[in-house]
Amino acid sequence: MKLQLSHLASPMGELLLVTDAAGAIHALDFADHRARLHRLLRELHDEVELTEGAAPQTVAEALGRYFDGDLRAIETLPVARLGNALQQQVWEALRRIPAGRTTSYGELARQLGFDDPRAAIDVGAANGSNPISIVVPCHRVIGKNGDLKGYAGGVARKRHLLQHEGALPAAVGKVGEAFLLL
Repeated sequence: MKLQLSHLASPMGELLLVTDAAGAIHALDFADHRARLHRLLRELHDEVELTEGAAPQTVAEALGRYFDGDLRAIETLPVARLGNALQQQVWEALRRIPAGRTTSYGELARQLGFDDPRAAIDVGAANGSNPISIVVPCHRVIGKNGDLKGYAGGVARKRHLLQHEGALPAAVGKVGEAFLLL
């Protein structure tokens, strides 16, 4: 499959965006997690041929507006239908969590119709294998006790995204200052 790799600036560092010819997003990750992006692409596609190019204007503009405070700007961006049945179910459910809200792994499992509390583990694994950061907002899933559990981009970025969206109290200082140390 031929896909395009683009580089985008963000307040949390450079983003890598992978789209198809129609502009659907196949992956979005932080540049310092390039290996993860490539691993997930290999897991989701039999063969991938990446060529460098400019990001689709609609995607670049929507992400820019999101980081500028228009939190709904990314809600309608097209994403490729990827993954196995459970992953697809979880990733679609993630897109229904509104900005400014969080849910727990267990609650997400219950919303998907799972009664067994251990299903939260499978839901968490599907959440963790999400290749499309920010747009498919896996950062909005937290521990039952409110702890910020793992995030592929790092817990500091998860905290920043949740603060940006108003789900956590804002940090003191300017947006992005904490990421100068990364």
